[in-house]
Amino acid sequence: MIQFSRLKVCLLSGILVLILGLPLTFAQELTFFRIGTGSSSGTYFPIGTLIGATITGPPGSRPCEDGGSCGVPGLIAAAQTTRGSVVNIRAVLKGELESALAQSDLIYAAYYGTGSFENQKPSGKSLRVIANLYPEDVHLVIRKAAGIKSFEDLKGKRISIDLPGSGTRLNAINILKAYGIGSSDYEAVDANADKALALLQSGKLDAFFFIAGYPVNAVSELAKQDLVDLLPIDGALAKKITNLYEFFTVSQIPEGTYQGIEKTSTLAVSTQWIVNASMSEELAYGLAKSLWHPRNRVLLDSGHVKGKLIRYENSRKGVGIPIHAGAQKYYEERDERSQ
Repeated sequence: MIQFSRLKVCLLSGILVLILGLPLTFAQELTFFRIGTGSSSGTYFPIGTLIGATITGPPGSRPCEDGGSCGVPGLIAAAQTTRGSVVNIRAVLKGELESALAQSDLIYAAYYGTGSFENQKPSGKSLRVIANLYPEDVHLVIRKAAGIKSFEDLKGKRISIDLPGSGTRLNAINILKAYGIGSSDYEAVDANADKALALLQSGKLDAFFFIAGYPVNAVSELAKQDLVDLLPIDGALAKKITNLYEFFTVSQIPEGTYQGIEKTSTLAVSTQWIVNASMSEELAYGLAKSLWHPRNRVLLDSGHVKGKLIRYENSRKGVGIPIHAGAQKYYEERDERSQ
């Protein structure tokens, strides 16, 4: 189980006292809050770190209106690396993480008990969304020296479809299947982005899937070395995939996103921020209020390219399961004020 031990809490409290210069009574009031993300080479981790910055409200700090933190009072949030969406969803359901980022398609599947979440225990019905965040693009990264020009060329190649339990893996399998490529047509490699990067650099991998908001650090590093290109997902087959799987949309990775790689047609899903329904309404309200506080806009805009796409007007778009009652209360109040 993912949890803080009492010793770790005490040590962290002591460190915070030294750093912040706060009385011990403040440190004892701290609430630690984790945001499950993905690998350190992907987009989830930096975005989770940004969200953590918006919702953190150290005890004793100046009020938001006086230029202090606009986070949840007493909350200390931190991004935590994980294997990705599927693991994140299950950890939130089991209470092993307070919150997490996950792909919209997998959140929907977990809530309704379909796909890999069929007969899931505990039931996905306790999942709730705080906010829809930004689109995630499918990166099908190919090693230039592997001679891959089309999906047909992927047959017989060494392809990483990510780790078991990741959202990328499930969608990679579905995309390959739509192109007529079954599991026996290629050598599947279980590797996250960090390992895939190293394997490709050493010539031990021909291609890998990664679903994340661009730019992805692993892809940027490989592109700078002129080792890779992106294989487009477009045309009639891309349309077929969006018809088969409604959570996919047609997207493009702009030219210049990665050094030497042209504009690439692809598919995308959405990233959403999830919690358990057991979370108090007060805390869920505070999370939504802090995330969308106008003073926190600068954190999102300056922290990451995808942070700029985290906009209030998209906060409930593409959400296929219930929004947490506390967050919904915030949205309703804000909408009323804007009328």
